[in-house]
Amino acid sequence: MTGLQVGYAAMLEQFHPTEAVALSAYAEQNGFSGVMAADHFQPWVPQQGESSFVWNVLAAIGERTSGDMGPGVTAPTFRWHPAMVAQASATLAAMYPGRHWLGLGSGEALNEHIVGQYWPEAPERINRMFEAIDVIKKLFAASLAGKDTKHSGQFFKLESTRLWTMPEVAPEILVATAGPVTAKRAGKTVDGLITVGAPIEKIAGLFAKFDEGAREAGKDPSRMPRVLQLHLSWAPTDEEAMRNALVEWPNGGMKFPKSDIRSPYELEQMAKLVRPEDFAGRLVIDSDPDVHRANIQRFVDLGFDRIYLHNVGRNQREWIDVFGRDVLPKLKR
Repeated sequence: MTGLQVGYAAMLEQFHPTEAVALSAYAEQNGFSGVMAADHFQPWVPQQGESSFVWNVLAAIGERTSGDMGPGVTAPTFRWHPAMVAQASATLAAMYPGRHWLGLGSGEALNEHIVGQYWPEAPERINRMFEAIDVIKKLFAASLAGKDTKHSGQFFKLESTRLWTMPEVAPEILVATAGPVTAKRAGKTVDGLITVGAPIEKIAGLFAKFDEGAREAGKDPSRMPRVLQLHLSWAPTDEEAMRNALVEWPNGGMKFPKSDIRSPYELEQMAKLVRPEDFAGRLVIDSDPDVHRANIQRFVDLGFDRIYLHNVGRNQREWIDVFGRDVLPKLKR
């Protein structure tokens, strides 16, 4: 796997934080390179059952593992002021040098509406995210230089301050996107791209826009990380793999945007409409590890540098054993 890292997606929506940390350590012992964990306030559906605080869990993962780790992703715009996200990220990077990356997104109502703010449409959410990134980058740069900084923008204000605890090198900032306009802006402004499994043609288009933005900013896109979170369902039988998808991760079969849905109970009602065929082209559901290997290899061939795998079932240790033995060693850059 020269030049390729395949990490573990620790699903804080499904597992108690203590178990998520233990599974992350077990994954590393079986060949996984690092950990991605989402910043959720609520699970997608009540069946998933958990939603712990990502920064606490990442710190515990840092103690139990030696690979990379980051939030995939956090929204620095509604529940959080970007200064707080910058402080959380800088602290983690200071504690675990060279291991932490900061994954940012524009947010979903499921997590962000809880603070009772107006929930805007997608263009404003994206503009808020990029202004928040500006604040975070200012804080990182000024703090490394031993200076204060400030910000007064359309969405955020920051009075003169700095981060007093900083790593020697600021964490790399990755932006989550599934759209070409955001991908181009990300190429211009941040260090790398995060996306989720989608048709190859769509991701190729994202890469092209990301590269275009990077070149416009005078950056070399070939040196910028491309990160994928890939959901899948593996179990010893096809029937069990499908049951796991339908019960534990029905949101993976929902063919509509979910950013405006506020409650796991609303999604639970929508989940009753999900059928096995709805996962086609969205989630590989199979008992054959080689089918999963071939699917992952497609994304490797497309140019991803880091891929974090999420098996949607509760059978995590069994899956880690099988993929650590039969899938990860066979992936080729």
